[in-house]
Amino acid sequence: MNILKKLKYLIAIAILIFIVLAVFVYPTISFKSGEKLMVDAAKRYFEVNPSQAPTGTRVKTLTLQDLYNGQYIKEDIYIPYTDTPCDLKKSWVKLRKENGNDKYYVYLKCGPIDSNVDHDGPEITLNGKDEMIITRGDKFKDPGYSKVYDKNDGTITDVTVKGKVNPNKVGTYTIEYSAYDKLLNKSVVTRKVIVKEYLKNVVKDDVKDKKYYTDLNANNYVRISNMTFRMIGFDGDNIRAVSDVDLANINYDGIEKWLDYFEKNLQKNSLKYLVKAKYCKATSNIDSTECSETTNSRYSYIPSNIDVLNANGTYMRPLSVSWVINTKDDERAYITKDVFVTYNEDKTFVDLKKSGHYGIRPMITINGNNEILDGNGTAADPYVFNDVTPAVGGEYLNTRLTGEYVMIGGLLFRIIDVEKDGTTKVIAMSTLYDRTSNVLVAYDNDPTVYNPNKNRNIGSQINNQTSKYLDSSYFVNHKITVPIYEKELLYGKEIDKKEYTVKFSAPNMFELFSAYDGYTEKMGSFWYTNSSKTTGYCGAVYDAGSTVNDMIPYGRGFGIRPVAFVTKKAIITSGAGTMNSPYVIKK
Repeated sequence: MNILKKLKYLIAIAILIFIVLAVFVYPTISFKSGEKLMVDAAKRYFEVNPSQAPTGTRVKTLTLQDLYNGQYIKEDIYIPYTDTPCDLKKSWVKLRKENGNDKYYVYLKCGPIDSNVDHDGPEITLNGKDEMIITRGDKFKDPGYSKVYDKNDGTITDVTVKGKVNPNKVGTYTIEYSAYDKLLNKSVVTRKVIVKEYLKNVVKDDVKDKKYYTDLNANNYVRISNMTFRMIGFDGDNIRAVSDVDLANINYDGIEKWLDYFEKNLQKNSLKYLVKAKYCKATSNIDSTECSETTNSRYSYIPSNIDVLNANGTYMRPLSVSWVINTKDDERAYITKDVFVTYNEDKTFVDLKKSGHYGIRPMITINGNNEILDGNGTAADPYVFNDVTPAVGGEYLNTRLTGEYVMIGGLLFRIIDVEKDGTTKVIAMSTLYDRTSNVLVAYDNDPTVYNPNKNRNIGSQINNQTSKYLDSSYFVNHKITVPIYEKELLYGKEIDKKEYTVKFSAPNMFELFSAYDGYTEKMGSFWYTNSSKTTGYCGAVYDAGSTVNDMIPYGRGFGIRPVAFVTKKAIITSGAGTMNSPYVIKK
């Protein structure tokens, strides 16, 4: 029995010795062998390349990768008990002269095991924070560093600083501080400096001691919710802005209801960059600069005469004919334009019938504390926020947003909406041209309701002829709705609606982006789908951008501005969704 106990005891000791050898001794022997292999290889390197040997206090470093590349080491060095090589770049041999003799230092990094040698650079302590935020235009002085200390070499005085900050340009800058110890172990610490721009500061710089922009060529463009607005000026600490172009044509009494539709189509993420505000609703007369009535707080309205007058006319008087909110009486309200013709040419406002269709340019109030992420305020490069993120290549077009631009078949389109069936409804940003002239179509009989199923009707001509001038393979047949009115075309006053299935149609004059865009190249006259039961009362736009507000005579031709539905299989390949960089798609 004693012999058996002694045997078990001896076996346990043997197992323990084996474990110690396996866990501690063998890995150590293997690791030390690797270190010796590296040092021997480094010595052979300097024997072959004596000119590379350091002189004075210099240090020469050879990485394990260098030794492999020069074939000074032919067998791989592995992490013990694995087939994973030791780190080729972090493992090194350093040589320097000490008291006239060569001194080799080896650092081998093999997973959790590494050499007990100084391999860390000095500790760099910065003054201030390692991330600083300043406002554009602020003065900036680098706080620098307070201490650089190495545990073996003490205080280090040789520190390299790289990187500059331009406090007058928005962006993120990096300042890099680097230092070496005597073994050339390097440390790098960085400070991030973010130069931000806040909208209210930009406007303050632009308008100086005034409250409003008054410069005709002012760089006061801003893009929000994929639409371009021009800033008017301050509303407290916030910024009032108006759409750069008409977004639709509408009768005066439909304005407030249409604004509800507009607000529903703003991107949800964009709303947090806007504030609800009160807008001037009425003045005692059109020349008054005193507001006699304001709206309740809301996200949007349209300009009043005061907004136009405060900006001294300029960009608040558009190329198109646009409503201001002021009324003359129960039947008439005021419009504004850059130049009126004939006897009204010196006027800022002209009163017209409320039932007429004129441009609507929504006005919004943007939070002045919004951070500008990009842009220089020009029409080509407006200020932008973080409310919309452009697509990346490979995304489907039907994941994108209202207002973004897409190039299809050589024609620029704008997204109206994405349908429930996955198709994307788009509107062309110019009318169809045949070489140099606008393609015109007219009724072969008296103008009547837009009907794509009726031969020679405007609806059938637009559906059939568009494919002659545009690659139709990106588009699919889809249902459209034709709104029908008793006589005059009044927003929200349809008496009937007809549905048809077509590939191409005219725009609805009340829909987003359907108004004439005077800034778009090759924009001519065009038809609308809006129709009246009274013969001759149809929706259309003249070449100059004003809507037809009377009967259209037999034979009168207008152009084609296609509205269509893009296949749900369309994939974005490039572009940023802006007018200057539209999305490009493939099927």
